Amino acid sequence: MADVLIFAPAPLLTVTLEGDAASGDLHIHSGGQGIWQARMLRTLGRSVAIAGAFTGEPGRVVQHLLHDEGIEVHAVEREGRGSAYVHDRRSGERVAVAELAGDPLSRHDLDELYAVMLREAMNASLVILSGPADDGILPDDVYRRLAADVTAAGRPVVVDLAGTRLASALEGGVRLAKVSDSELRDAGELEGDSVDELVQAGRRMRDAGAESVLITRAHEPALLIDGDEAVTVRVPQMQEVDSAGAGDSFTAAVVAALAAGDSLQEAVALGAAAGALNVTRHGLGTGDHEAIQRLRERVDVRPVGDQGETAEEAEIVSPDQLAARAEVDER
Repeated sequence: MADVLIFAPAPLLTVTLEGDAASGDLHIHSGGQGIWQARMLRTLGRSVAIAGAFTGEPGRVVQHLLHDEGIEVHAVEREGRGSAYVHDRRSGERVAVAELAGDPLSRHDLDELYAVMLREAMNASLVILSGPADDGILPDDVYRRLAADVTAAGRPVVVDLAGTRLASALEGGVRLAKVSDSELRDAGELEGDSVDELVQAGRRMRDAGAESVLITRAHEPALLIDGDEAVTVRVPQMQEVDSAGAGDSFTAAVVAALAAGDSLQEAVALGAAAGALNVTRHGLGTGDHEAIQRLRERVDVRPVGDQGETAEEAEIVSPDQLAARAEVDER
């Protein structure tokens, strides 16, 4: 029985070239949104299960990698073309060499995966609905159905989706919806970037079916709309190495804290710390448990409009500075 069950419909096999052109390293990992969330949940001490369709050779390799990480897998195995990518980071930037979407789920595969999700949701404290990398893997309506059925089964649902997938999940009803301001803008739900406009967009999502809404804004403070209350969530800005995976780390840490019995505001503070520290690393969805807890103590959560004179002055902290502060705190 896992603390958290994650719907990861099409896990990725990821191949990344690191180092320099003369002596590079090859890294092979499991990946995709749900996998990166699972990895952060494991870092924070929660047990995790994943339900997904594992396709062809990439799918078989990904299953082995997940088992090696201690992640429980409930697999629908099928033949075909699995999802995978090859990225080259030897220049210091992430360059896509090849990205393979994989085959869409057939009706039979989808029915089997849906049954696995409902069965395993009964054994979890919380459920995350994550999305595949490609739009054509499964119909959006699956998210509405899963959100409604898992909620009806008495399990809180957290979604980290965008666009039509998010809209579909909201129809089913969710405990918490996390989305970025750029995703809202792409969906036509946001024109400007003022806090008032963001709060209004969050309240529309709340009215559409989310009990609470979390909006992330890259280097700006995140916003949490919980009922009629709206708060900002500010974290010291870290020196960025790779921003990929920061949003998934944010979501996973929020769920880890909720699974531990923390309040939503306490959970969002942990999420902000995990997301901020993830950008200092090359590994997606990775982090250091103790560093995340230390940074959580420096996350500022306060009501919208109560920002003070220095609300727009983001503190920039390096990992070495954070470690030094931790040593001072222990004295």
